[in-house]
Amino acid sequence: MTESKAPDTTKAIAHPVTFAEALRVWIRISLLSFGGPAGQIALMHRVLVDEKKWISESRFLHALNYCMLLPGPEAQQFATYVGWLLHRTPGGLVAGTLFVLPGAIVILLLSILYAGYQDLRFVQAIFFGIKAAVLAVVIEAVLRIGKRALKNTFMVALAVAAFVGIFLFDLPFPLIMVAAGLIGFIGGHLNPDRFVVIEGHDPDVNGETPVVDAALVDGQLEHTRPSRARAVRVTVVCLALWFGPLAVLAALLGFGHVYVQEGVFFSKMAVVTFGGAYAVLAYVAQEAVNNYGWLAPGEMLDGLGMAETTPGPLIMVVQFVGFMGAYRNPGVLDPMLAGFLGAMITTWVTFVPCFLWIFLGAPYIEALRGHQSLSAALSAITAAVVGVVLNLAAWFGLHVVFTEVNEVRMLGMKLQVPVWETIDIAALALAVAALVAMLRFKVGMIPTLFVSAALGVIYQMAF
Repeated sequence: MTESKAPDTTKAIAHPVTFAEALRVWIRISLLSFGGPAGQIALMHRVLVDEKKWISESRFLHALNYCMLLPGPEAQQFATYVGWLLHRTPGGLVAGTLFVLPGAIVILLLSILYAGYQDLRFVQAIFFGIKAAVLAVVIEAVLRIGKRALKNTFMVALAVAAFVGIFLFDLPFPLIMVAAGLIGFIGGHLNPDRFVVIEGHDPDVNGETPVVDAALVDGQLEHTRPSRARAVRVTVVCLALWFGPLAVLAALLGFGHVYVQEGVFFSKMAVVTFGGAYAVLAYVAQEAVNNYGWLAPGEMLDGLGMAETTPGPLIMVVQFVGFMGAYRNPGVLDPMLAGFLGAMITTWVTFVPCFLWIFLGAPYIEALRGHQSLSAALSAITAAVVGVVLNLAAWFGLHVVFTEVNEVRMLGMKLQVPVWETIDIAALALAVAALVAMLRFKVGMIPTLFVSAALGVIYQMAF
């Protein structure tokens, strides 16, 4: 007698994912997470979906779409999300922290080198070449995001309006993002065909053939169910961790101290960083240079070059800003120690909110799946981001190619007027060469940055 058997639907599960096994994988991903969010997401797809088979293609894409709707670095938040799925809150903390840690350490060391040895001609020469290449990287980002977002005249108009608003009228970045989101949300109701142009990342394979997720069987999904009590606990703990140190610093040092200013400023950035790091960096650069005086114009490009060549999210450049701001305003402390503390405060308030968004919202976020108005809002925000990043490219370009740029205000507009006699032909030539290498010959970002740095050293030492 032949006994009938139910079909085996768990063949993809070799064994439950242990915490130690996941830890090794997150360390590996953290050390290889170069290339910005696109490269980082591709790396996690290859490891988590194709190689380890821990998460299905469909769940990967759904989780990624959720993270795209949140402020903050989507790749880091996606790692936190998957870590949370696998091993609850400890898993999310480990995955999200490790994603940031290698880059944070490297940028801290580079910041110390930059601040302590900036007067050395060799260091200046390295950053001369990096600045030119970073300008090319930002221009390439404008073209890449624009190709994805500007699918019709509505989206083009939003991008143009965002550029004019921030470049000519100095409108705050958060205001532009909120306005774009509202326009998209309303447009999604009135004309969804025009406004829903971003619906998430396309799958890397045709169709969706789910791979059984080893962490989502045998009742391990219990922690993903919404709970009001859990939501309250998460909110209280995360807000205390986020704002507690700022409250202590404000009480001890006063609201005018550089640590408190950095903590408050970058806390605001943490809640408006929709559309990727390039979008918010334009606002950060202008505020850090023009309002707070933490950086000189060209130094933001140096910091961006550091972040581009290190693993982890690009938004880690804010650590460099925090370091330099405190280094130049050390008070009674040694400047290097002050810079270190400034870097730590900036990094803390930038990334603690990322864990709040995931741990609080993840159990509820399934309800957002396929929501047309939210997809339209994301589409509009991404279109506005094109204009904001174009502003970043223009602002950087002026300060790379010209050694002197004047600001003129006229009819309510703020104009950046270069002094043409101060044009740097070598910097312009390096930027054009880097752009041609990336766009025409498809040279990767990291090789382009390293070659540009080498050429900068050769030029500066020769002349």
